[in-house]
Amino acid sequence: MTFARALAALLVAAIAGACAGAGAPATQPKKDKIVIAVQPTATPETLSASVTELDAFLERRLGREVDLVFPTNFSGTIESLRFGHAHAAFLSAWPARLANKVAGADVALAEVREVVIGQEKKEETFYFSYWVVKKDSTVTKLEDLRGKRVAFPSQLSTSGYVAPLARLVELGLVAKPAAGREADPKTFFGRVQFAGGYQQGWEALKAGQVDAAIIAGDVSEALYREVLAGTKVVEQQGPIPSHAVAFAKQLDPATKQQLKDALLELGKAEHRPLMRKFISGIFTGFRATTADEHLAQLGKYLDATNLAFVETLR
Repeated sequence: MTFARALAALLVAAIAGACAGAGAPATQPKKDKIVIAVQPTATPETLSASVTELDAFLERRLGREVDLVFPTNFSGTIESLRFGHAHAAFLSAWPARLANKVAGADVALAEVREVVIGQEKKEETFYFSYWVVKKDSTVTKLEDLRGKRVAFPSQLSTSGYVAPLARLVELGLVAKPAAGREADPKTFFGRVQFAGGYQQGWEALKAGQVDAAIIAGDVSEALYREVLAGTKVVEQQGPIPSHAVAFAKQLDPATKQQLKDALLELGKAEHRPLMRKFISGIFTGFRATTADEHLAQLGKYLDATNLAFVETLR
């Protein structure tokens, strides 16, 4: 596993500074303050009003000061959980698994989302993703795409890359990699591109730039239904876990339970507009879970592909 360690160290220091009180050592968080790391869906400036509202809610529920911090890098968040500079973090599935494996973090809550599974809209902590081709394509199954052009949304996407690549390995279309190597989709496809998102992959497919793309059930319902109306599905993979909340191993059990209960309360209808701005546009709540329960399937995908989470220094 590879981390952008230089940037991570800077982010750990920054989060430690947010945790430390006046005169307190930089490596020790102030005891009466809870620090939560958030990988934002928008810039901290855009989220400023939501941050204030969420801060106020959590401080009322916990009876102590709360700081929401916004690392620009998952590696920094994981390292901060590891050293106790952040007490909790909102993470997508792959970084949540790393936080559990590397930092010993407790993955205790899974995000419940409005997703579409097949054609049915549901509230779940999991979803599926689908390989799609144009309706008039001669491709009817995944193996027909050998030598063809494909667009993945991102190399860091669980639903758009990790799970689809694992499906290729499972079907024997891409070889299971040797130890220390990663599964390579280029051994099966004629050309592989990373479009930058599901919308971009769909645009590439419509424009005839690729022969296949991927869509996931956790994108906006409008985009999902638009893609399925204009394509045919040739394969699917899942279940794919939603985002999660991880708690630092250093957090005492009583505070962990308090914070967990407060976050579960955010699933109430009156709090959903706030959380949809802050966490995701399809948020409906949190559900108690464990790393083994929520992330087991992701572990199988990563075991099949040997993929490493690598972030680019900017």
